[in-house]
Amino acid sequence: MNWVDIHVHIGKLIYGKPRLTTRDILIKMDELGIEKACLLPIENPEETDYYVPTAQVIAAARRHPDRLIPFCNVDPRRRDPSSFDPLPMIKNYVEKGCRGFGESLSGLWVDDKRLQKIYAVCEELEIPIIVHMDCYRNRDQIGLPRLEKMLQKFPQTVFIAHATHWWSEISAEVLKEDVGGYPQRKIVPDGRVDYLLQTYPNIYGDLSAGSGDNAMTRDKEFAHSFLERNQNKLLFGTDLVYKGQQIPNAEHLRNSGISKEALDKIAFKNTQKLLGL
Repeated sequence: MNWVDIHVHIGKLIYGKPRLTTRDILIKMDELGIEKACLLPIENPEETDYYVPTAQVIAAARRHPDRLIPFCNVDPRRRDPSSFDPLPMIKNYVEKGCRGFGESLSGLWVDDKRLQKIYAVCEELEIPIIVHMDCYRNRDQIGLPRLEKMLQKFPQTVFIAHATHWWSEISAEVLKEDVGGYPQRKIVPDGRVDYLLQTYPNIYGDLSAGSGDNAMTRDKEFAHSFLERNQNKLLFGTDLVYKGQQIPNAEHLRNSGISKEALDKIAFKNTQKLLGL
């Protein structure tokens, strides 16, 4: 058991869904064959019904340091955005053990000046940032031009892209409704995700949630070649958010037919390298 999950949540996040305790997470990890998991706080109001602050994530991870890895979050819109400096807060979280930032869920354009402050801090502190991209959060036009500009402007910042808009761009054919959905059409080769992963060393893809799973299953023939081709730039994840949630991502990755070398990189080696585990 050596898989590393880049994307797990904890606590009460969704109204009407059961709270996810540390014990629940560890049970699910054992069930799926996951050795370590990254705990991501929720401090942006756009995504879920409740908040889970960074302090709670750090406390949970400290009880199981061999299994859980804390990430941190700071909403860039707090206080006076024109003068707010996120560096002291994020640096303090890193000193307390946080190995990354995210997930970023602000309802802003992905190249917003306030988010650029976060990117700059991640660059300075040498921690990756998980960026959730859909039609509401970290918005971009079809083709991801704003994200590409951020990859160019912050070449030392490691971006880990996630969610429906990012994964809809696995295809060269992207419709407006795909940005917030789960397209089932065959994938048209030469999508922007392939281009960005192949062109920029500082961008990775997070295969968690329904969006990541959809990317692996909507066109299995294409997905096989995509996973092999981008084996150095992809990270396994679940996006576990409530007790009892069904997580098919691990099974679909294991059954994708890719080489053992590619599977090991995606399942744990790439994340181990990024986080210095």
